[in-house]
Amino acid sequence: MKKLLLCAVLGMATLGEAVEGLRDASAAPNRTSVVERIDNLRQETWRWQTLMGRRLTPSTRSERRETSSAYRRWVLELWKDRAVRARKQAARPPHESAWRCLQRYEAGWKANTGNGYYGGLQMDMSFQRSYGLTLLRRKGTANNWMPVEQMWVGERALRAGRGFYPWPNAARKCGLI
Repeated sequence: MKKLLLCAVLGMATLGEAVEGLRDASAAPNRTSVVERIDNLRQETWRWQTLMGRRLTPSTRSERRETSSAYRRWVLELWKDRAVRARKQAARPPHESAWRCLQRYEAGWKANTGNGYYGGLQMDMSFQRSYGLTLLRRKGTANNWMPVEQMWVGERALRAGRGFYPWPNAARKCGLI
């Protein structure tokens, strides 16, 4: 009786078809190939490295030529480690406390005040194009960026010699200028 019920629920004619259906269903969640997962981790690593202005980790994409599953799993673990390391480094911008102080005096991280300035650091379009063009193209204006992305764009301006002068009033209140 239970076997018939199982077949009926799964819409299968025989118990054998029902068991095969269950096997296929259990394999279904893992449809992404190892090579695709490696590609995704590589792209994530490079996205964080680009955000931080760091050199991109080189890749020969050897997992596409090498068919050994052990080798591909090794490469997958390698890129997992790299992605985690890049994500952790990006989460700690060098002047994070300064950026958070500026944001307190400027606006909320998701702010679009309607005055031509966006995000927590109130960046205008010219500033975003100069220091965050990739993010601007990919995500739109700064109010759509994560706080850490906004801070790294600010870091680029700082490294370019602008200092904290694009935020004169907030920077004075924070003791940065």
